[in-house]
Amino acid sequence: MKVTVWNENRHEQKNPEVRAVYPEGIHSAIAGFLAEAGYDARTATLDEPEHGLTEEVLNSTDVLVWWGHIAHDEVRDEIVEKVKQRVLDGMGLVVLHSGHFSKIFKVLMGTSCDLKWREADEKERLWVINPAHPIANGLGEYIELEKEEMYGEHFDIPAPEELVFVSWFEGGEVFRSGCTYTRGKGKIFYFRPGHETYPTYHNKDIQKVITNGVAWAAPTGSVKPVYGNAKPLEAIAAK
Repeated sequence: MKVTVWNENRHEQKNPEVRAVYPEGIHSAIAGFLAEAGYDARTATLDEPEHGLTEEVLNSTDVLVWWGHIAHDEVRDEIVEKVKQRVLDGMGLVVLHSGHFSKIFKVLMGTSCDLKWREADEKERLWVINPAHPIANGLGEYIELEKEEMYGEHFDIPAPEELVFVSWFEGGEVFRSGCTYTRGKGKIFYFRPGHETYPTYHNKDIQKVITNGVAWAAPTGSVKPVYGNAKPLEAIAAK
């Protein structure tokens, strides 16, 4: 299965603290553990031609993983439309952390995708509330992160089709941190953790969730539905 990990790759260029945590970029860290899990993983970044998401790349991608934060507005609308169409046609999409505000996630959700947030080095505990779900395979009752950015409700998204994780934060907030959707033939998984200054994507349980999420979001290979004016399957008796 071919996975493309997309990252705007701006924090890594500007912030030494982020570069110290992810010296090769967040995208390379994620692609690295996905490759170790057996996926054919490649990366794409904002400043590449067509943001690295050419038709050739998109057409050969089974699951697209998306991380963005400070440059959402720089993603060209025509590229967003191409990604959207690929999702509708069956490509999986895994949206991470601040990708909740990405153009592609907002257009697929149809809402503002807004939320509360706070950077205070606080503990996050992600409770597995759907242990039978494939994305939760191999996990215990919860994942605990010593330090993370807080995201709090209300999270302005459509009601998830399946809710896999709910986070609790040291400051008291809770958050729907693992949400799944289908759009057209494509499956979408939103997963909350991953602030750029914390080593979240080095955590083995977080890696397991993303790896499971990619497997879950993979295309099913079902036949594309036929739309429009249709000829009858059986003879229609004249009235």
